[in-house]
Amino acid sequence: MASYALTATAHSPVRQEPAELSRFTLVEYHMGIDARIVLYAPDQKAAEVAAEAAFKRIAVLEDVMSDYRPTSELMRLCAKPAKTPVKISADLFKVLEESQKISSQTGGAFDVTVGPLIQLWRKARKEVKLPDPQLIRAAQKLVGYRKLKLNAKDQTATLAENGMKLDLGGIAKGFAADEALIQLQQNGVKSALIEMGGDIVLGDAPPKTEGWQVIVPNNTSGKPEMTLKNCAISSSGDTEQFVVIGGKRYSHVVDPKTGNGLTRRVQASIIAPNGLTSDPVSTALTVLNERGRERLLRNYRTSKVFIKTASDTVGSGSGSSQTLPKILWH
Repeated sequence: MASYALTATAHSPVRQEPAELSRFTLVEYHMGIDARIVLYAPDQKAAEVAAEAAFKRIAVLEDVMSDYRPTSELMRLCAKPAKTPVKISADLFKVLEESQKISSQTGGAFDVTVGPLIQLWRKARKEVKLPDPQLIRAAQKLVGYRKLKLNAKDQTATLAENGMKLDLGGIAKGFAADEALIQLQQNGVKSALIEMGGDIVLGDAPPKTEGWQVIVPNNTSGKPEMTLKNCAISSSGDTEQFVVIGGKRYSHVVDPKTGNGLTRRVQASIIAPNGLTSDPVSTALTVLNERGRERLLRNYRTSKVFIKTASDTVGSGSGSSQTLPKILWH
């Protein structure tokens, strides 16, 4: 690190040159994964203060949106009697509102009410045994984004059926990364990125560069690296989480309409303005067929999208394909 001193004169004000910025990487475990922050700050103290604020914000959101914690705000909402309007926090309302918008755009291919089905398939992956078809049919009766009603004026959410379970696994991490970046910026850190599994949210470019060098999964247009800043990138697919039962491969992503884990081999990456958009849209792209993806992307014409299917995915049967965005370290 370098510091600069200027001699003041009677005719010129004192000018403080900006301190040289150093790179710091900080990691904490949140939302079931290692949340990683890479930032540029003048010293370690400044880096730690900013990162602490960012991690605290992620922790707060985990308490709001976790479907693993019975005491989370999300699970408390699900425990309320059906058809009871429940006042919810601004954070939860914002995420549910965005979820409902994308559900409408996708005809329910993305649907946070899919929780009962997700629970069945988590058990299936653990036991390597297909869920009972009767249990799938029972769970499907509790699924449907129209069964969730939001009232913006009162900031309430209402569930139509007892036993409904909301699952924000396809959107919460993207939103949390957005909010973590805001905390970093409020603490004076402008050049930073937050990585949460398949979601990366990027701030300003690192010093003396045009942007962050990111390996974009599913990018078949030559070099997979792209220079990015002030945006988000998310990737979804079954490379990291799947189960093979009876010779068939089932993704951790569940199609709300069939009630089954996806067997179509689709991997999708999208670069969008923020994680609240990129996270759920990348998931929806893996659920939809080609025509459905085309319809969805009419709403996101400024976003860059990269998609691979089984026929053009190397190592599709072994899980060796790269589906998570990666930062290139220099």
